[in-house]
Amino acid sequence: MFIDSAKINLRAGSGGAGCKSLYRDKYQRQGKPDGGDGGKGADIIFRADHNLLTLLDFQHHRHFFGRHGGHGSGNHKKGRAAEDVIVRVPLGTTIKDVLTGSILRDLSEDGQEVIVARGGKGGIGNCHHKEATPGEPGEERTVILDLKLLADVGVVGFPNAGKSTLITAVSNARPKIAAYPFTTTAPVLGVVCATHKKFVIADIPGLIAGASEGRGLGDKFLKHLERTSVLVHLLDMAGFEGRDPVDDYKKINRELKNYSKDIYKKPQIICANKMDLAGAKENLKRFKRLIRKPVYAISALEKTNLGELVDAVAKKL
Repeated sequence: MFIDSAKINLRAGSGGAGCKSLYRDKYQRQGKPDGGDGGKGADIIFRADHNLLTLLDFQHHRHFFGRHGGHGSGNHKKGRAAEDVIVRVPLGTTIKDVLTGSILRDLSEDGQEVIVARGGKGGIGNCHHKEATPGEPGEERTVILDLKLLADVGVVGFPNAGKSTLITAVSNARPKIAAYPFTTTAPVLGVVCATHKKFVIADIPGLIAGASEGRGLGDKFLKHLERTSVLVHLLDMAGFEGRDPVDDYKKINRELKNYSKDIYKKPQIICANKMDLAGAKENLKRFKRLIRKPVYAISALEKTNLGELVDAVAKKL
């Protein structure tokens, strides 16, 4: 299951209390302060991990608590500092504070870390010739994790345009393929090996009119295009389900523009799929006459002209 958003609660550990202690022996009747400091509470640290692909782990695990620091004791003994809590998240995870609405960090590199909730400092013992103090409380926070895939290329188009078939043909990804709309219900990543370059390609679930406003969960899918560098706009040039490729092209671009002008301005490679079906050649001639942009004619099913498409994408990157 692909989960790309989660709301979780954090509470870092509190610091241990400083100790109030007096050392006495037969030579020290008055007592000498020797109370140690308290230990620091545990921080809650988020770390990006390339082995994770989804926020599924946070669907049922929504609360993270840090341990408290140890209390100080006599003879200048300091309390033990609590071990930090490490929370692993996928690359491309954005951490947002619910209370302030600010983005705390965008974890886009493997091993990158950020302290999201700080543990409290330990209290001061009376060995410093001051009154012993309790430890500071740990920081509490509620954050939203938002995952946006890290892909070089995003494939967009209407449902049943052949996106999953294309991804399967050119990469190591194996998405589900079937002859009905919305077979792909979550983004799928694959690695493509071009002549002189490797790149990551993302199969974005099919978009429909109104996707930028949330129809068909389109707004949740469109956000995964924000980190891509190039878009492959895949069209069913045969109009297999009575669709008009020219109309489809205009509608998808309208949704991209309504959702984000930055995504709309990304370089696009127009790809005419299903050229093995009847009517595709006639539709392609009409499309080129009306749109007047370069078009790569392929058949993802029969793997026709895929090498030319892949090299064009690599060159654009």
